[in-house]
Amino acid sequence: QVQLVESGGGLVQAGGSLRLSCAASGINFSRYVMAWYRQVPGNQRELVALIITDGSTTYADSVRGRFTISRDNAKNTVDLQMGSLKPEDTAVYYCKAQWINTYWGQGTQVTVSS
Repeated sequence: QVQLVESGGGLVQAGGSLRLSCAASGINFSRYVMAWYRQVPGNQRELVALIITDGSTTYADSVRGRFTISRDNAKNTVDLQMGSLKPEDTAVYYCKAQWINTYWGQGTQVTVSS
């Protein structure tokens, strides 16, 4: 059974930091492209950051320079370090694993107060 479990969300003031973590089980983690997405009610889910198997990363323009994605293939985890947070970063953040199949976590709420 495949599981992606996010943690680390919460309420933070603007300018603060949070670290999200996603623990994967039931997949050959090192073969998967891992990504973080976010979604605001009424909007489409959008890509925040992505890390491929060789460690190369891609970021949305809105978070580049503030967020850092990393993966630990030994622990089957992918993290998102978020800094200089803004109210517009408020969303539900989802972890995604993609290779032959695609899997999503259940999401974790991040709220940034002004």
